[in-house]
Amino acid sequence: MKSKFNLKTVEELLCYRLIDQSLFVQALTHRSASNQNNERLEYLGDAVLDLVVAEDLYLRFPEADEGELSRMRASLVNGDTLAKLAREVDLAEHLILGSGEMKSGGHRRSSILAGTIEALIGAIYLDGGFNASQAFIRHLYLREYEVLSLDDALKDPKTRLQEYSQSRSLPLPGYVVMSIVGEGHQQVFTVECAIDTLSKGAVSGEGRSRRKAEQSSAAAMLVRLGVD
Repeated sequence: MKSKFNLKTVEELLCYRLIDQSLFVQALTHRSASNQNNERLEYLGDAVLDLVVAEDLYLRFPEADEGELSRMRASLVNGDTLAKLAREVDLAEHLILGSGEMKSGGHRRSSILAGTIEALIGAIYLDGGFNASQAFIRHLYLREYEVLSLDDALKDPKTRLQEYSQSRSLPLPGYVVMSIVGEGHQQVFTVECAIDTLSKGAVSGEGRSRRKAEQSSAAAMLVRLGVD
């Protein structure tokens, strides 16, 4: 896939026009393409994103305690959610990648897409300040906020398992689709969950979608780990 980077199109997709347009170029440039890449902007954007989402959740859920707020924030700022948001705005077409990364399908890689979203947040913060980055994040997360529920967040085994891993400095859980049986709406997914370095081994779960199967396998891992 050849990059279709176009500054005007990127501005339209993100609903933001940069004063310093070179920041967009840097934010979309992966380290495989140049030494002037988006890693520092990604670091900055990650911090800004955490703050904005934390404040939004604090105001939206006055009845939630610290642990509940932390779990909801983790579900919103994790790599899977960020990559999904990047795909929703067709960001993949505008990534600036090195030839090797381009050939290996880097534009589809969730980690690259997630990092690029964070870098764009960092770029907007530097360009327009906190208010501009806050407005951009709220626009980007509009649908996520609309469907967010405290009850759903508390029932999310993937979020709880990720929090468990991070609190113990363990690798993040990995999920692999082992099989898909059936056709159309009758499909049943089997997903295996494992955490590298743990001796507990892998566990599996089933569901009518990949997401539900991942949640099921995460729940099984929590049980195996003895996490309430």
